[in-house]
Order: sequence, then structure tokens, then C-alpha cells
Amino acid sequence: MAILYALVARGAVVLSEYSATSTTANAIARQILDKIPGTNDTSASYSQDRYIFHVKRTDGLTVLCMADETAGRRIPFAFLEEIHQRFVRTYGRAVLSAQAYAMNEEFSRVLSQQMEYFSNDPNADRMNRIKGEMSQVRNVMIENIDKVLERGDRLELLVDKTATMQGNTLRFRRQARRYRNTAWWKNVKLIILLVILLLVIAYIVTAFVCHGPTLPSCVK
Repeated sequence: MAILYALVARGAVVLSEYSATSTTANAIARQILDKIPGTNDTSASYSQDRYIFHVKRTDGLTVLCMADETAGRRIPFAFLEEIHQRFVRTYGRAVLSAQAYAMNEEFSRVLSQQMEYFSNDPNADRMNRIKGEMSQVRNVMIENIDKVLERGDRLELLVDKTATMQGNTLRFRRQARRYRNTAWWKNVKLIILLVILLLVIAYIVTAFVCHGPTLPSCVK
């Protein structure tokens, strides 16, 4: 099974969780929740042994899962996106004030079902390729969770660096597009000048052959 553990939390308050196997995932997940800095929307991944913890925070609601490192990133983040949408659709504004594990009895079954679906059903990956729902997963860099917890300081979320790289890419594309447009206009102007020059040369030759600028011997 690719996805082995999942939770939904508001800040550090876990509202629902489910584990498909006996691991220390819940303890590590809580350490991650405590150390994610700020309140901005973010997506990140952290390694722990042969497992990867994937995190997605949107509008104050955090969805986290632990998956085998062989699962890659697209499927786990597709799972997180689906869980976030289902949770918000089901509970709405109640998530803003709910107590710990208030939704666990009902929603843990949803976590279990979706973990099974995204882990084993090939349609899960195919559907997300077609729909393009995971465009937000852009080269999320992985930092070893052991090193982060040993330091005892904030988790260095590298999504900001990714966003900066994407901004630089967009600026490069705009500059390249402007350069192509400028080069195209220069080519057009050069062609127009060449056409005019050829017309002038043709007129001069014709005037010479026809004995004057009004072409007296050629126009009757």
C-alpha cells in the first residue's frame, strides 16, 4: 500500500486521522505540525527512513499523509487535494472551532477508503494526469526530518524557493517572448526596406533604359 497514514488538522489540533499499519507516523506527524512555520498556504515533503511525509496546508487546514518513497509525489498530493476538498465540503465552517478528533469517527473511514483507492487503483493516477489537478506539486524538495528535528528550529520549507524559481522562469519566458517580437518586427522592417530598395533600383534602371525619369521612350 503506497499511502500508509493520513490526518487532517487545524493548526496542531488533529481533527481526524487513520493509519493502515503500526508505525510511529502519528508521533512524527505531530512534530511536523508543531514545526511548520507561519500560517500561509504551503505544500512540502519530508523524508523519514524509507517513508515520505507529504503536507498540504490550505486556508488554515492541514492535510498530511505518510507514503512509501516509491509512491513518488503526484499520487500523494492528489490524495491530499481530494481529502481537503472532501473535508471542507462535508464540515464547512465547523472545522474552524471543532475540538480534537471531533470528526474522527466519521471521517477516518473516508481516509481509509481514499488511501486504499489512491494506493491501489490505477485510475487514481490516470484521472489526475488528465484533470491536471496536481499542478501545485512543482519540484517540492525533500528535507530529511531527522536533521530538522535535531536542530530544533523551524522547518525550512523549500516551496518558497520553488516559487521563486517559477517566477524567474516566467520572467525569462516574458523576456524571450519580447525578444522574439522585437526580432520579428526588425525582420519585417528589413524586408520592407529591401522591397523599397529593389523598387527604387528597378525604377532607376527603367528610367535609364527609357531615356528619362518620365520614361518618354517607353510610355506612348
